[in-house]
Amino acid sequence: MDTKSIVYIALFAALTAALGLMPPISFAGLALPPITAQSLGVMLAGAVAGARRGGFALLLFIALVAVGLPLLAGGRGGLGVFFGTSGGFLLAWPLSAALIGYLVTKKSDVSFLMTAIYIALGGIVLMYAIGIPWMAFIGNLGLSKSITIMVAYVPGDLVKVVLATIIARGLRRAFPNL
Repeated sequence: MDTKSIVYIALFAALTAALGLMPPISFAGLALPPITAQSLGVMLAGAVAGARRGGFALLLFIALVAVGLPLLAGGRGGLGVFFGTSGGFLLAWPLSAALIGYLVTKKSDVSFLMTAIYIALGGIVLMYAIGIPWMAFIGNLGLSKSITIMVAYVPGDLVKVVLATIIARGLRRAFPNL
């Protein structure tokens, strides 16, 4: 692995950790859960750093959380977080970043909409496909209840997809050799 790759991996692991420090955005009066920014790091890691680097960045991040560093939103960390209802989502992060990176970098000139679709496939569809069954099993909630709970998070995740698309396309345009 070259130095540039190591720097990207460390950078996007650190970015994901930094996004966990942002306070959740709440919508008073609306039936929406608070939105945290941390999964934006997953989307950006894949869309900017690519499949391999993005996947490894989130693998590094997950390893740091596992050893106890409080890098998750709310200052959480340690092995216990993986055995909670959100554990499946966390474990999906490296795969999500890798899928986003693969799809986004597969073709160099895709439209804004296609980039957003690729980011949504990895950052929402794959993450939910792994996280929701985990939530249902660990929380003893049942699959339909878990899906119902997660529907409320989709609007916030779509906002993050749009932000990740804008940022990634801007960076790729400004620095074509990423």
